[in-house]
Order: sequence, then structure tokens, then C-alpha cells
Amino acid sequence: MGAFNENLQIIRDIVHGVSMEGFKEKPMEVLPRVADYVLGLEDGTKRFANASLALSKAYALVNSQPRAIANREEVAFYQAIRAMLAKQVKPSVNLTNAERELAIKQALANGIVPEGVIDVFKAAGLEHPNIGLLSEQFLNEIRNMKERNLAAEALARLLKGNITARFKTNIIKNVLFSDLIQDALDRYANRSIETAQLIEELIALAKKLNDDIAKGNPDDLTDNEVAFYDALEANEAAVRLMTHEDLVRLAQELTKKVRENVKIDWSVRESTQAALRVMVRNLLDKYGYPPDFAKEAVETVVKQAELLTDEWLGG
Repeated sequence: MGAFNENLQIIRDIVHGVSMEGFKEKPMEVLPRVADYVLGLEDGTKRFANASLALSKAYALVNSQPRAIANREEVAFYQAIRAMLAKQVKPSVNLTNAERELAIKQALANGIVPEGVIDVFKAAGLEHPNIGLLSEQFLNEIRNMKERNLAAEALARLLKGNITARFKTNIIKNVLFSDLIQDALDRYANRSIETAQLIEELIALAKKLNDDIAKGNPDDLTDNEVAFYDALEANEAAVRLMTHEDLVRLAQELTKKVRENVKIDWSVRESTQAALRVMVRNLLDKYGYPPDFAKEAVETVVKQAELLTDEWLGG
């Protein structure tokens, strides 16, 4: 029992600054409060995850002992928080709040909380938006949440998911928005900004993402053509020396030619990659892409083609 008692005390020390009152009777009310506290601690998520995992392992070895039985609901509650705060969150079971409350109570009574019973959105009292645009109403709900750390965590996860889904084949936009999120999170982790400022920056980023989605595609390009256009446009100095119309035509022909020439082995065979680079460079020359920036553009286009290969070959 020594390891169990020791790990139980370690995790109690981590959460000692927040009330656990009512966690057995109304876990869905207490869980967001405790999770929000953990998220607000320096390196809190990692410390809590390590401690709760060690506690769970120790509990599994002594779960028939009176001391373990007496504390099994508490152990399970910590398991629920760890599952919710895990970076890779599985889709939660489609339950109503009442059904979710009952499921967690039953899980607490059994001393084990299965993954998927709860996630950060449900704990925060939010419905996970299943649309591309994040509505003003939803963003205001985030802004006005009492549990500020949980609000920031929920919005960051949602933004990352939307960026991955929307720009999975657009390397420029994916990197751009992902870097903006990571920059804000890094400054928050370094205590350069407070939780309230992080939330406002994430909301501003969500609105920027909304604007990008809402503006659509006035040039009537396909998603693949837009991806190559963005790759070509990434160098602002090069763009200033070309007309928009030429960039559009270049993106269209580039998409067509690259797709026709992509082979199953191109990403692993140097000779195939070399041929692709020559073809791309010839197209850049044809449309007058500034030679001083052509080398960088070729590499970006090749990376973009690699991202699209699976989709093209699968299609």
C-alpha cells in the first residue's frame, strides 16, 4: 500500500488549492473547477498526468485493500480529469448531460473512468461546434466562461482541430495558423501573457480563420490550385514582381502538371524528385517567377505536392 498512499498524497498536494467538495454527487460540476485549477498551475497538466497515472497503476495493484476501496471514487475522479486533459482526446460518447452525469457517477463507484466518457468541451459546458465557422455566440460563450483556463484549453483544441481539417492539404495555411496558435500558447506557458489575454488572442485568431473561410475563392480555383497559389504567394517580394492573373494561371498549370507527373515513388526516390523539381522550375520560368526566389518556391511546391500525393493517388 506504500506506493498507493504516496501517490495519492502527491496528487492531493497538486490539487490542494481547489475544493473537491461534491465530486461524488455532482462530478460534472466539480470536474471543470478542478481541471481549470490544474491548467492554471505551472506545468500543471504534465504534473497532474504523471501523478494520476502513477496513482492509477498503484491502485490497480491494491484495489482489493480497504484503504484503496475507501478512496476508489477519488482515484477515479482523478482518472477522469487526466483523460479529459490528455492531448489526444477521443470523440466523446454522444450523451445528454444527465446521461453523462450518471455515467461518471457509475464510473466513480467502480473506481475506473473509461476514456470517452468526458472531454474538455463537455466539462466546460460547451457543445463542440461541428461547423467550419466559429460563431460569434460560441466565441462569446468562451469569453464569458467562469473557468478561464478551461476556456482557453477548449478553444485552442478546437482551433487546432479546425485548422487540421480545413488546411490538411494546404501547407502554407496550415503552418501559418498553427504557428500563430503555438506562439500564443508558448507566451502563455512562459507567463508572458495572462489567461484572459490568451483567450482574446485565440478569439482573434478564430475570427481571422473565419474571415479566411468567408472570403471564399474569387478566382474560382480548386482547393488544390489554391494550395499551390498560396505556396507561390508565400514570398511577398516575388509576388510584387508578378501580376495576380499570372500567379493564378501559374497555380492552375502547376497543379495540372504536378498531378500528371506525381508517381507513387516520387517522395522516396531522388531521381523522381529531381525530375519534379526541373518541371516545376521550368513552369516558374515560363510565367516569369523571379529567379532570385525560384529555388525557395520550388522546394515549397515540392512539399505541397507531397502533402497532396496520397489524396491524388488514392483518387
